[in-house]
Amino acid sequence: MISNWEVIETNHMIEKENLDVRTITIGISLLDCIDSDLDKCNEKIYNKITTVAKDLVKVGQEIEKDYCIPIVNKRISVTPIALVGGAACKTPEDFVTIAKTLDRAAHTVGVNFIGGYSALVSKGMTPAEENLIRSIPQALASTELVCSSVNVGSTKTGINMDAVRLIGEMIKETAELTKENDSLGCAKFVVFCNAPDDNPFMAGAFHGVTEADAIINVGVSGPGVVKTALEKVRGESFEVLCETIKKTAFKVTRVGQLVAKEASAKLGIPFGIIDLSLAPTPAVGDSVADILCEIGLEYAGAPGTTAALALLNDQVKKGGIMASSYVGGLSGAFIPVSEDQGMIDAVVAGALTLEKLEAMTCVCSVGLDMIAIPGDTKATTISGIIADEMAIGMINQKTTAVRVIPVVGKGVGEVVEFGGLLGYAPVMPVNPFSCDDFVNRKGRIPAPVHSFKN
Repeated sequence: MISNWEVIETNHMIEKENLDVRTITIGISLLDCIDSDLDKCNEKIYNKITTVAKDLVKVGQEIEKDYCIPIVNKRISVTPIALVGGAACKTPEDFVTIAKTLDRAAHTVGVNFIGGYSALVSKGMTPAEENLIRSIPQALASTELVCSSVNVGSTKTGINMDAVRLIGEMIKETAELTKENDSLGCAKFVVFCNAPDDNPFMAGAFHGVTEADAIINVGVSGPGVVKTALEKVRGESFEVLCETIKKTAFKVTRVGQLVAKEASAKLGIPFGIIDLSLAPTPAVGDSVADILCEIGLEYAGAPGTTAALALLNDQVKKGGIMASSYVGGLSGAFIPVSEDQGMIDAVVAGALTLEKLEAMTCVCSVGLDMIAIPGDTKATTISGIIADEMAIGMINQKTTAVRVIPVVGKGVGEVVEFGGLLGYAPVMPVNPFSCDDFVNRKGRIPAPVHSFKN
């Protein structure tokens, strides 16, 4: 039973502390859309998406109205398109036609984003997967709602450095093709190590091949709620601090569980997971960096930041798994720069550097996220940044990711406006020393010794 006090408390969190359900995401399998004829493949993809997801937006709005819980995004994720289009697509241009079909389907059903223009290449690339990766710049430049990802490494397989090198070049090309919008195309692409099959958050969402034909995944966010709770225990011991975070995460997850069950029942699609991720927005009071400051830091990036973030991430997960039997995705704390006002302030103050962010990714939910870098950064340097982050994920058996935006025409200290949930970001400096000879070696970095657990 839910008490009257819990209802009042939840209403307060929504009205005053920026609690929201960040997304309801329908995952849709497109494996039954595979066809050697490209036109037929596109037709099947469009029909499958517009049939399965036709009521998603309407149902989301109904739940918002019935429970007064804001649902910020309604999204779709699909089977990695490199698998779906492999039989029909012989060139990168062929894959771009599928990207446009995904975009058209997303517009038809009215969702905010569609993810899954993806490839899984942690050990090697098929010709189809290489063609998809090479098509990403054009695909993101010619669509509005399509998001893309590539998984280039895992603890079990190591890191595919051929793919890492190619992606560095591809990110530069994407930046150039979307330079009229401050290289915004790069904000819709993320590269992963150990990517989960059930992530509802963009840009990395795709519908894993181990999933059912369709599934409902819900992403919940509440950094403002956690910060407000911690304000009431300022100066208390670590035990009290941890208990407060756990209890708050439990309450936030309960809201997501309610929305997930309602959406599943109304849509007739099985419930998958709750992703409890403290995902910030540019709104004042909705910042993960502000939580770190409330824990006791002057700025995110000060000494102690990694320890504070590790504590936060662990307690969020401990609280969340008590509220739902199916917690998954990326659950934890996100540390994007452009989407978090506290992170932006820390960068401007000189407290937060790219190297400190990399250290923080050892204990956070994802990795280097929404970071603007100078437009003249070399492709090999971007590949080196990706390789470093993939190594953290591989060795630590966790998901890591990189979403960097080399903003064409912008240099260190200039500000880039992305708008909406993507916010704005100061361009951060990048280590100028070369890693060309390292990146240009061929092959893959082998899996670590602790991967052999069979």
